Amino acid sequence: MPESPPPLNASAAASADADADGALPSPTSSAVLQLSALDLTGATIHESVQQAEHAVPRTAPSIILPYQDAHYVTHIALDIGGSLIKLVYFSQEDKDAAAVGPGAGTGTSGAGHGGGGAGVSIPSRGGKLHFVKFETSRVEDAVAFIEAKGLHQYRGRDGQRHGGMRIMATGGGAFRYADLFKARLGVVLDCMDEMSCLVSGCNFLLRAIHHEAFTYEEGVTRFVLNDAESDLYPYLLVNIGSGVSVVKVDGDGSYERVSGSSLGGGTFWGLARLLTQRKDFDEVLQLSMQGDNASVDMLVGDIYGGRDYSTIGLSASTIASSFGKVIGQDKELADYSPADIAVALARMISYNIGQLAYLNAMRYNIKRIFFGGFFIRGHPYTMETISYAIRFWSKGEMAAMFLRHEGFLGAVGAFLKVHPMPLPPPRSAAQPRKVRARFVERFSMGAPFAGGEVVGPPISDINEKVTWVEKFVQMGAPAVQA
Repeated sequence: MPESPPPLNASAAASADADADGALPSPTSSAVLQLSALDLTGATIHESVQQAEHAVPRTAPSIILPYQDAHYVTHIALDIGGSLIKLVYFSQEDKDAAAVGPGAGTGTSGAGHGGGGAGVSIPSRGGKLHFVKFETSRVEDAVAFIEAKGLHQYRGRDGQRHGGMRIMATGGGAFRYADLFKARLGVVLDCMDEMSCLVSGCNFLLRAIHHEAFTYEEGVTRFVLNDAESDLYPYLLVNIGSGVSVVKVDGDGSYERVSGSSLGGGTFWGLARLLTQRKDFDEVLQLSMQGDNASVDMLVGDIYGGRDYSTIGLSASTIASSFGKVIGQDKELADYSPADIAVALARMISYNIGQLAYLNAMRYNIKRIFFGGFFIRGHPYTMETISYAIRFWSKGEMAAMFLRHEGFLGAVGAFLKVHPMPLPPPRSAAQPRKVRARFVERFSMGAPFAGGEVVGPPISDINEKVTWVEKFVQMGAPAVQA
């Protein structure tokens, strides 16, 4: 008989905010680990800050969840768009089995955990959220990947895989390809609202993951930290997929799509395929880095004899008309460099999106603009172009901000829909960003008495902690008896 997915409630939780290499706390009789769907304690991007700051940040790196109970993640998420399929899934760290010894993968404790004893079932903790993309036109590749890795099955406490893994799906393709997933994997896609997933995924990444957002100007990466809720909301999310959606986000669950455009990533890719004969999106982006748009774009300098138009603040290198120079040239398509065409296309689309974003920001008096979607892909020229457009039109008052998981916002939002949970509270500037082995205990009995929050004075030592717990229980007892 298939094992049932584990329950998602527990009486208490012990969690730690520690460095990635810090030791995990051992279960004890005084604190029962919360069996939650997603433990965000110590969540961090699998890449050092130094690596990211000295280069263009790598897009969609894995997110380490060092305290996550692997047995309690019984779902994966898909965002099936018009051009790309985005997949988010969790995998347990192999180091758990190596550190604990035989039986670790089945949830049976060994001496390495301490205090458990043989035959005691405890959660196997630690793992990563992974991010994978596929072309929608090759949806069979996505299905084969899920099947090969057994992602449509969850691993039970007996160490075996069982059917019944939930697949949360968003995007139009969730409806279009539902029958295919049912036939090949025997699963039913649980379809989620696309815009809701997009916004909730973005909110989560900005609030919960350090060094998610960054600016990129003149080849320099600077990470953006939101220290308080006032530093985040409201903001404008410009999602560049096949087309463009401009969403005004006022808070958690509060958003409105205020604008959009049909000229997006799909436009760039479609024209690039026609004009360069390249069929791979990433190949076109790499090709564009070798090109010179001045061979096809009409620049201000072409009109003014190599001079700037300083009266209105336009340099000689400013694009006056995308592909405008082609009009006066007696050439065939084969006479043009595919690299020059690719970079001119990228800049045409990027400048247009940048101006659209700025105009909407001005319309709603918003200063923060985040760009997401798989059109960007960490491409330096694209980010430089969008950044320049925002700086130019705002006269230096705004900066374009990009996201490490730009193309996976919808998939991340769908992943979080299984067990809705409040986002982590904003960090105040006075709080340290990284504290080694700082433990926090949360008691479920606090919810009925404090509106869902556990409140109380800061605790400095173990004696004070015990005193506070005793007081807490005493306060709750009358309500329980009533």
